[in-house]
Amino acid sequence: MKAETFETDFWKDAELRKTWDDIIPGEPRKTLPYTLTLEAIQKLCRVLGDTHPLYFDEEYANQSSYKGLIAPPSIHILLMFSCTPADDWMRSPGTINAGQSWSYNVPARPGDTIRLEARALDKFIKKDRLFVVHDNVFFNQHNQVICSGRGWTIRAF
Repeated sequence: MKAETFETDFWKDAELRKTWDDIIPGEPRKTLPYTLTLEAIQKLCRVLGDTHPLYFDEEYANQSSYKGLIAPPSIHILLMFSCTPADDWMRSPGTINAGQSWSYNVPARPGDTIRLEARALDKFIKKDRLFVVHDNVFFNQHNQVICSGRGWTIRAF
């Protein structure tokens, strides 16, 4: 099974994305299920320079308390883009990450089908900048929370 190709042209669908006026606090964002592959996990780990055997060595991982290969906590970075369609407002070019806080519960594993529940919690203007506070919760196919986070972004005008 070949992993899906990740689009790297972030401007490609920019005209489809919601504008500031379209973001409604409390409204659930449209999301997509994503099947996490070992290939995707290991590619992310290599890019990050994280070669821990829990992500690469099946024998080591099976003997650990996790009883198998897992994804690193930073997997939420890959999942955020994999679980959102091209027209999602979080994917808008020029958006700046102004901070985030994440909690991790159960590890994501190769073969998990990931579901994201996400929404804007608030939006406001401060010093001529457009801020959005958002909430994201990732679940596996067993409805277990993998991780949850709250973030703050500064939107492009």
